[in-house]
Amino acid sequence: MAAQAAPSPFRIVHAVCSHDCPDSCAVLVTVDQNGRAVRVQGDPSQPVTQGFLCGKVAKYLDRVYSPDRVLYPLRRKAGAPKGPTQRGREHEAFERVSWHQALSEIAVRLQQISDEHGPESILPYSYAGTIGVLGFGSMDRRFFHRLGGSQLDRTICSEAGGVAWNLVYGKKLGTPAEDFRHARLILAWGANVHGTNIHLWPMIEDARRNGARLIVIDPYRTRTAALADWHIAIRPGTDAALALGMMHVILREGLEDRAYIQEMTHGFERLAERVREYTPERVAHWTGMTPAEVEQLAREYATTHPAALRLNYGVQRAEYGGAAVRAVAMLPAVTGAWKHRGGGAVLSTSGGFAWNKRELERLDLALDSPLGRPARVVNMSALGEALTELGARPEDGPRVQALFVYNSNPAAVAPNQNAVRRGLMRPELFTVVHEQFLTDTTDYADYVLPATTFLEHTDVQGAYGHYFVQLSRQSIEPLGEARSNVWLFGQLAQYMGFREQCFRDTEEQMIRQALAIGLDGYSTNVGMEHIRLEDLEEQGHIPLSFYRPQNEEPFLPFTSGPLATPSGKVEFYSEKLAAQGQDGLPAFTPATESRWGTAAQQYPLEFLGRKADNYMNSTFANLEGHRKLEARTSQRLEMHPADAAARGIADGDAVRVWNGRGELRLTAMVPDGGGASVPPGVVAGRLDWAKLHPEGANQNVLTSERLSDLGAGATFYSVLVEVARA
Repeated sequence: MAAQAAPSPFRIVHAVCSHDCPDSCAVLVTVDQNGRAVRVQGDPSQPVTQGFLCGKVAKYLDRVYSPDRVLYPLRRKAGAPKGPTQRGREHEAFERVSWHQALSEIAVRLQQISDEHGPESILPYSYAGTIGVLGFGSMDRRFFHRLGGSQLDRTICSEAGGVAWNLVYGKKLGTPAEDFRHARLILAWGANVHGTNIHLWPMIEDARRNGARLIVIDPYRTRTAALADWHIAIRPGTDAALALGMMHVILREGLEDRAYIQEMTHGFERLAERVREYTPERVAHWTGMTPAEVEQLAREYATTHPAALRLNYGVQRAEYGGAAVRAVAMLPAVTGAWKHRGGGAVLSTSGGFAWNKRELERLDLALDSPLGRPARVVNMSALGEALTELGARPEDGPRVQALFVYNSNPAAVAPNQNAVRRGLMRPELFTVVHEQFLTDTTDYADYVLPATTFLEHTDVQGAYGHYFVQLSRQSIEPLGEARSNVWLFGQLAQYMGFREQCFRDTEEQMIRQALAIGLDGYSTNVGMEHIRLEDLEEQGHIPLSFYRPQNEEPFLPFTSGPLATPSGKVEFYSEKLAAQGQDGLPAFTPATESRWGTAAQQYPLEFLGRKADNYMNSTFANLEGHRKLEARTSQRLEMHPADAAARGIADGDAVRVWNGRGELRLTAMVPDGGGASVPPGVVAGRLDWAKLHPEGANQNVLTSERLSDLGAGATFYSVLVEVARA
């Protein structure tokens, strides 16, 4: 009788990367007999992940097992001042306490603040440190609704673009990632695919092997731009002009798809009249292109089928970014690109995931709060103003007296950093931060609470770059006393005396609520009707019902109606905007802070505050392995040789970058000869933790709290500066 094989000492758990990325990768976690994760790898059975992980998450165990992890609740010592702290000395300001102590004391303080100033004086601040459905917004929303705390308008990343896209199409859907391999032309517009959407890259490479061309439109020479067949380095904030100019050429030369326009669109005649004024000559003046290049781009895009457009969120982080996204988003409707498999466009696929947010977030709990109604809404993109000026007028409501931060690092990522810091330094502001590391924000905290990584809790997840529902199972026990968002806010609610049963819901129960599981065990969410939790357990990932990649029938969004717009069609002209007194058509308007504004006389350089390829916003920036990969450009200011020469600046010089909001000292990075990363008149820096800079600052000392034209989003890329040798 043959001997049986010894059981493996390892087990493999299916998880999902919950970091803020469109790829939402399926991850296989290998765990040894001691319960320690020893390997993470991409799931080869997931059609988008395809068995590999990005360079950031491939080293994820360095993050999970970092000796710098916050593993126990911490309370600021009596008399320990708040403010920027030298890296490595942060623990000196804190003392370890038990979870019971921390929750008891936080609950008492929040109740006191609510009683004295009103519950709206308590402000939550969170974003996409995790995009798992539960971790991003579930028990936390229930807690703050029941408390009566201010609601946060989460606009900092994608709101302007999302609003703009929905004005045109009604829903955030787009070309499936897997179908890009069928394209003959790929236009990456403000999309650094190789750096921030790496699992789309193999699809693009498949298409290129079959003869497709890759054109990149980006002011900065990104990794993707360096690999493109044609890189068009337009000036920052001129995207709307270029898109409208392309439409001018397309219509002038009769290259539009009249059949698609007639059947599926609204307001074409008005759009056609608008684009008449965007001649190639005028567009060239704004963008820095030549008129011939504008014409070539338009013809190539309109005459190549299928043509796929990958639009990313950088375009909308400008003062008139909403108009820019609307204009770019209209291009595939003008040419009928949606009709072809591998054609169309994608900004986000998140509109395909109809999670049961009503049950998860429980806005109805606000009726039982001391307010008896939903609380006021505070825009996260104006945090500095909220912490320093809100409450000055009676109609504002109370001043913010407590800040509860999770899933975010606002002291590093929020615009107008100096104003944010002034607010965080207010002696009476009570601040709690739920975090994995001692970040720029924890330097201002009264309590720091240890948070789990995605290996240490269970969640369910969609994506904004593909169409798969995925289950992320807890792979390992939480290190130390780290706890998830669901656990934290459920426990804190009970310490506050909230008696509703929903604050005792488990992760399993909340996943069933998110899926809206019916009596037959299947989801009742639109697009998920074929999904059971048991199937997710077994398979790990299941495509939405309208997108089955194994079927020969392709998913072609926006090719039949009615759409979720007021007219039921693709809207070139928006009656909704017109009724609000806004322009119903997209137009190009130079930003207040641009080379065409009056401020350019004092601050003549346009500043691009870029994100590092090897960080995720500010996440991973503290890990040495990731920092080494960014060493070449870390704390550098990239300049065009002409701008550097005009200021007597050479490569390696210490420089001062400043405007009316703040200043930052960096090291000049000037290429010798050709190959500049930015066009003339533009400089670029990279986001980092402020505390890792010798002066304790980062690029957001230069950015403003001016809001975008649509969605009231942040305008990180409408910034003027001047530069001089330090």
